[in-house]
This record gives sequence, C-alpha cells and structure tokens, in this order.
Amino acid sequence: MAAFDQAHYNQAITDFEESHQRIDVSPTKKQLLGGFTVMCLVLNRTIGSGIFTAPSKILGGTGSPAAAILLWAFGGLVAMTGVLCWIELGLSVPVQTIPGYLTVSGKEEEKSVPRSGGEKNFLEFIYGHKDPKFGHPKFLITCVYGILFIVLGNLSGNAVAFGTYVMVAAGHSDPARGTVIGIAIGALTLCALLHIFSRRGGILINNIFATAKVLILMTIIILGFVKAGGGLKSKGTPAATENLNPNTSFHTNRHDVSSYANAFLYVFYTYSGFEQPFYVLSEVRNPRQVFPRYTITAMLIAITLFVLVNVSYYCVVPKEVYLNLQHPESLDMATVFFRDLFGNVGAQRAMAGLIATSIFGNLLVMTFTAARVKQEIAKEGIIPFALFFAKGSTTPWARLRARWQNRNPRPAQEAVESHLEQTPAAALGLHLFTSVFLVAITSMLNSGTAYSFLVSLYSYVIIVLLGFLVSGGLLYIKFDKRREWKTISEGNFHPWLDPLHAIIYFAGTAFFMFATFAKPAADSPFSTKYQQYAWYLTPAVGMSSLLWGVVWWCGLKGVMRYRRKDLVVKRVPYIVQDCGPDGTDNGEWVQRAELVDHEWIANVPSRSISAEDYELG
Repeated sequence: MAAFDQAHYNQAITDFEESHQRIDVSPTKKQLLGGFTVMCLVLNRTIGSGIFTAPSKILGGTGSPAAAILLWAFGGLVAMTGVLCWIELGLSVPVQTIPGYLTVSGKEEEKSVPRSGGEKNFLEFIYGHKDPKFGHPKFLITCVYGILFIVLGNLSGNAVAFGTYVMVAAGHSDPARGTVIGIAIGALTLCALLHIFSRRGGILINNIFATAKVLILMTIIILGFVKAGGGLKSKGTPAATENLNPNTSFHTNRHDVSSYANAFLYVFYTYSGFEQPFYVLSEVRNPRQVFPRYTITAMLIAITLFVLVNVSYYCVVPKEVYLNLQHPESLDMATVFFRDLFGNVGAQRAMAGLIATSIFGNLLVMTFTAARVKQEIAKEGIIPFALFFAKGSTTPWARLRARWQNRNPRPAQEAVESHLEQTPAAALGLHLFTSVFLVAITSMLNSGTAYSFLVSLYSYVIIVLLGFLVSGGLLYIKFDKRREWKTISEGNFHPWLDPLHAIIYFAGTAFFMFATFAKPAADSPFSTKYQQYAWYLTPAVGMSSLLWGVVWWCGLKGVMRYRRKDLVVKRVPYIVQDCGPDGTDNGEWVQRAELVDHEWIANVPSRSISAEDYELG
C-alpha cells in the first residue's frame, strides 16, 4: 500500500480498537491463500465420502454400469457450469463505494470488492437490492439464507460415515450406534479445535489431505486398470469384464424417473465442493487472477478422477454384487473393490481406513470455510449475541509464536504492516454446535440411514435449492436491464457462451427440485423399504427450509415491535487498491478491515398530520 493508505489504515485500526465495536481484520499478504490452496480447498471438499459410498447407490438407481458412468460425466459438466456461475458472481459482488480520495478521478466510484460469504453475498445482492424499487423487507433475505445455512451448512452426515469406517477399519463389521456417534462428535470437535488453535496449521493440513486424496484415487484407478489388463491374476476374483461389455453394460431394469433423479442427486453431492473457496474469498491473494484458473482446474481434475475411478470399480467387481440390495456389503463399493482385488478381509479394512482418512479431510475443510460464512451471517445481527459470533480472535499458536519472536525484534516497518493471524473462534464454536445437533437428532437411526438422510438433505438444500436460487437470480439480473449487470461486472470474469452456463445450472437444479418428489419403484434403492424413511421426506424438509428463515424473520420483527426499537447494523469496510502484477498500487480493490456495529435505536412512529394541525401551521 502507498504510505498514505498505510497511515490511514493504521489510524482506522486504532479508532476501531478504542471503540466498543467489532473489527474484522483481513489476513496480511503473507497470510493470504494462494492458488494451490484454492485448488486444495476444492479437492479436499470434493473428494470425501461420496466417491467411495455413492457409486453403489448410483448404480442401484440406474441399474446399468454404462448409465452410471455417463451420469458421473454429465454431472461433472453440470457442476462445472455451477463453478462458472459462482466465479462470475463472486468476482463482481458485493459492490462498494470507493471514496474519492482513493480514486484516480477524485470522485466516488462503485467497485466490485471480493468478500467472504459465498451465496450469502449473491442472494443479498440479487434479491435484496438497496434500491427501493428492487428492495425487500429488511433482514428477510439474510434470515432466509442465514438460518438455513447455520443449521444445515455442515457435514454431519460425513461425520457419521467417518465413525462407521473407523470402526470397520478396527475390525468391527457391525459397529454399535453409540460408538459411531461418539467418534463422529469427537472428529467434529477435533476439526474445530484445530482451526481455533492455528489458522496456518489448519490450511497446511488441508493441503496435505487434498494431495493424499488425489494419490489415493490415482492408486485405485491404476489397480483397477491393471486388473482389467490381466494383472494380479493370482489374487482375488477375475476381472469383471461383463460390466463394461458394450452389448450388455446399458441393460437396465430401472425405468422410474425418481431413481435416476435421486442417483443424480448423489452425483451432485459428490461434486459439491467448488463453493468452498468462495466462502473465504476475501482471504485469497489476487482473487480475480486466482479463482478462474484454479477453481476450474480443480474441478477438471475432480471430474476426470471420479469418472476413471468408477470405470476402475467396474473393472474389478461384478455389478450383481451392488445391484443385489439384500447383500450386506452392497452399500459400499470401495471396500468391496479392495477385498475382491486382493482376496482378503485385511485389504477391505485397509480401504476402510483410507476412506475414514478421506472423510476426516472433508470435515476439516468444511469446518474452515463454513465457520467464515457463519461469521458473515453473525455480522448482520440476526442471531442472539451476534457481535460475539462476528468477532475474530488471535489464534493461540500465533500468540505463542509472537512471544518466541519477541526475543528477536523485527524491523519497525514489518511490525507496522503485520498483525497476528485471526480465526473466527466463536463462529467455529457455533458451527460445531449445529453439526453435533444434527448428529444427535439422527442418532436414533442406524448409521447407514442417518448418513443417507443427512447427505440427501444437504444435497437438496445447500446444492440444489441454493443453486436454483443463485443461478436463477443470475439470469434475472442479466436480462433485467435496470440492474445494470453489464456495468457492474465490467472487467470481471465472463464465461464463454454466456449465459449458457447459468441456463444449464438453473435447468438442472430446477429438475432435481421437483423430480425427487416422484415416488421411486418398489425395488429402487431410494424406496422407503431400503432407505428406512419415506422418499418424499428429503425434498419436503428441504423445501420447508426456506420457511425457517421466514419464521425467524417474523420473530425478529416481533422483538423489534415489542421493544419499540429498530436494529441498525453498520458494516463499514476499509478498502484499498492492492499492488498489481507490476508492483504498483493499481491492482484489485480489496477489503483490508471492516468495522461491525449493532445498535438498537428507539423507533418513534411519525404522527399523521390532521386538518387542525395543518391550520395551526
């Protein structure tokens, strides 16, 4: 930053610290996330339990290996259009007013400034425009999204799967429900504590997990292809060549729309993960350069790996093993893959351990990103003790490190430009509470049923429902000239064949929203008989999630009316122009800090003027 900007920034920090308000300080340049970490956020979240547990359900829903593989490929293409929608919106909203003394023209200008929060920012911009002609009741959109995400924006289903696979790896084929729940809660707690203790350590471990997961999938691909090519002849079963026989691989007994829709929903869930970097967008270095390149690359890697892994599965195990719903091992394709590949139970247990490791990485990255979104929601003041959950805290590791470094003082200029790393400790606690809450309320179900329900609900709400609202809203502002989207997004990311990406993602999510209400066939893996809960429960609960925020908003308005006060939320960002590629201060506009204040102000209704008042002047 220029010297003037740095002095202004330092004074702003001093003013904030002397007030009763909350200050959220962005990471320093050394603490910002780079392109490799952005890729790892996507891959660590995308490669979780889905690629190991979902293939059997997808095969059961389609009844055909070839159809299942095509579904994986097509699902990847649809997910990629979602990535393009998120990049376009993420790099263009929110829009901030830049003071004249910071602009070249000397006049106030409206500029796009990246901010963490993901869909929260998108929905508030699209459906909660500040202009009265586009406006909405105060806090409504924030409540609708905020309450929904606070409750469901976690991977409690994956935590249950983690507990199950840990026990299977330990040699317990039918683990006790209480033990699984205990391990799940322990894993969620460990992830939250890790990110509270050290932001940098959590990021480093995330990158390690992402790299390890890619290597695990590549190993599965190589082993399956070696088996199909005639290798490993002395171990396990013969290669399942009939699965990929062009004359038979398309044969299926599945003809109901619901089975295909639910199978596709599991594909969607497995590909979910591209949203993660957008939840922490303001913590990324040069986002306009990094996001288009690295998020798209990460998704291309995920799509390629997932399709090839499924082909590898079908190279080893006959499809009949998975299509037989009475088979106790038909719920998991990966562990049976290893058992049949090497011909012993030890290999099956080893694979269960690898899956558990993969799921733990999944929990780790979601804890890091989702807590940032919940911090952004808290800044809007719609939940109790909002300022407490909105604050950032210096990590214990940073404090310990600073004490050690104080023995060798740093240069004065470096000390001025640096601050200790921050973490949203309170928001991490809120995230942990809601995650454990969902695990607890599904604890009366067996582990497989709890996992299936929580994953289906997360997929329907967080991926499909929000994807429908975001992509549909993007189309709306593109075609409504009053919203001036071309002007707002000028100079930012615009995909090729725009707006085809938004149309495809909108159509795909709209189809899933309603197709899942169709009743599946009696022998479908998504029927009530096999899922142990009614097929319509997931879309019904998912659709009703929009009303949770409406009810909360009505309650908030009721509190305001009862107290005769209005809640006034002040979010004052400190925005500067970062260094560009040439080292000069002509790069992207970034938010360096933000003042957050919530105040209850007495609401004095204006009295209507009577004829007598008018005559008295």
